[in-house]
Amino acid sequence: MKKFLLLLILLSNFVFAQMPNISSVWLNNSKPYLGTIGNAREEIKLKINISEQNKKNDQQYFVSGYSLVDRNYSKFEGVFTITKYKDANKKGTVYGEYELAEENKGKHSGIFKGKFIYTFKWNKKTEKIEEQNIELTGDWKSYDGTLNFKTRLKNQ
Repeated sequence: MKKFLLLLILLSNFVFAQMPNISSVWLNNSKPYLGTIGNAREEIKLKINISEQNKKNDQQYFVSGYSLVDRNYSKFEGVFTITKYKDANKKGTVYGEYELAEENKGKHSGIFKGKFIYTFKWNKKTEKIEEQNIELTGDWKSYDGTLNFKTRLKNQ
C-alpha cells in the first residue's frame, strides 16, 4: 500500500510539472521583434508566423518566420527551448535558448543563436498576462563563416 501511495504521489507531481503551452507568446501578437545586428547597429526585424509546442518535449517550441535587414529578406525555421522558469506571485520569468536557421541564399544568410528572457506580470483578477517582455540576445553567423554579428531583439 505504501508503494502504491508513493507511486501515486510521484505521478501526480509529474502531471502538475508539465509546461503549459505558451506557443502563442512567441508570435508576439503578430508584430515583429525589433533590434540591432552588428557593430554598426543596423536595424533588424524578426517576425514569427508559426509557433508550435513540441509534442515530445513540452519545453521546446518550433517556430518559423522571416528576418529583414536592410533589403535582405530571409525565411527561417528554428526552435526555442525553455531552460528555467521562475515564478514570484505576480511576476514570472522564463529563460531559454534559441536557434533560428535562415534559408541558405548566399553570403547574407546564416544562423541566429542565443538566449532569451521572457518576463510577464500575472493579473489574478482577470487571470491574464500583462506587460510581457521578450528579449533575444545572441549572435548571427553566416553559413560560409565569413560574417559573425551580435544581435539584440525585443518584442514591441
